[in-house]
Amino acid sequence: MTEIDKINVGIASQIDVDAKLANMIDHTLLKPDATQAELAKVCSEARDYHFATVCVNSSNIPFVVRLLKGSGVKAIAVVGFPLGAATSQVKVFEAKEAIHAGAEEIDMVINIGAIKSKDYKTVYEDIRQVVEASGPYAVKVILETSSLDHDEKVLACALSKTAGAAFVKTSTGFGSGGATVEDVVLMRKIVGEDMRVKASGGIRTKEDAEKMINAGADRIGASASVAIVTGKQAKAGNY
Repeated sequence: MTEIDKINVGIASQIDVDAKLANMIDHTLLKPDATQAELAKVCSEARDYHFATVCVNSSNIPFVVRLLKGSGVKAIAVVGFPLGAATSQVKVFEAKEAIHAGAEEIDMVINIGAIKSKDYKTVYEDIRQVVEASGPYAVKVILETSSLDHDEKVLACALSKTAGAAFVKTSTGFGSGGATVEDVVLMRKIVGEDMRVKASGGIRTKEDAEKMINAGADRIGASASVAIVTGKQAKAGNY
């Protein structure tokens, strides 16, 4: 254990933290104007509280990876974020670049327009190509559930599973709505137990997170991660 890790363990031990919950959280900073100082703060919090990952825009991966080195906290890059409307080739390139820079998970946005147009081949190929490009690292498919009706959510889950994704994920945090218990229940039902579910968007308290976990979520995406595990009040924000 490094001296920094010893300090981090000491900090965490002095705070009433739900350690099990902390290990299920992707600590997130995805706003477009995020500064290096803000990114450094998020990484420091992730180390202190032992969050599972830090999730950032792909251009910030090299900086975040350096700050997380030796901590055991993974870096996640979002791909095709937040609209999902880039071509598959662009998403593949972004995923490869992020992994080359040190990302160990990829959260990609599904082609929302293609789902709504019933162009399922395009949706499937989009996911499959990113999954193939990202191997062996896990790919989460962000469905942006607030933009989809019930049947579209079902199809998006089924296509994500068939294409080999590791997770389905509710939201970008930039859409018209975030995670709901109902959506997490539905997603878990469709993908079964051999695929994981991530709830993200609007989760700001421990109670919020626990509702999502009880509904079937394996991972929580949040910017209010510290508030969630300590019970402190969080500031308003996208994620």
